[in-house]
Amino acid sequence: MILRAVTLSLGLAGAFGAAQFPAYSQQYLQRLGGAVDALGEVVRDFDTSAATLGLSRADALAGMTGSAFVTSRRADMERTFARHASLSADLAVLEDLGPFMRAWNAPRMTDPQIASGALQAFRPALPLELATLIFAGAGFVATWLALRVCRMLIVPSRRRRPMTA
Repeated sequence: MILRAVTLSLGLAGAFGAAQFPAYSQQYLQRLGGAVDALGEVVRDFDTSAATLGLSRADALAGMTGSAFVTSRRADMERTFARHASLSADLAVLEDLGPFMRAWNAPRMTDPQIASGALQAFRPALPLELATLIFAGAGFVATWLALRVCRMLIVPSRRRRPMTA
């Protein structure tokens, strides 16, 4: 009886946790768009400065030598270009997706800075939408199945083989 109550309680906790995904993924997506816009401004500014001097981005980066600061700045800009490209690709995929396809593409929602900011701003809630209810049901079932598997591994089976004479 106690085990069933614990299983039900943990199942409900799993349901509540999974139901948070649609709202969290929306918050992540908004922050992702903001990050792409901010990095895009830095990239455009760099490219404009390079073009003013008749240089391509690669040529401008190659010319950033001479002191430790300039070399460090070149490495910073290379990381900025790479991050902008990566986040822009993630945004292009996630932008028009609903909550179920965002869950399928969850590996694209792993930027530590954006995830941290989204998590800090996120406030758990339980909006009554179909997607939220489906995620809650899936979370309950997944938690219940995980507990069932754990129980089968930990608690020995009560069934015994009949003794043969």
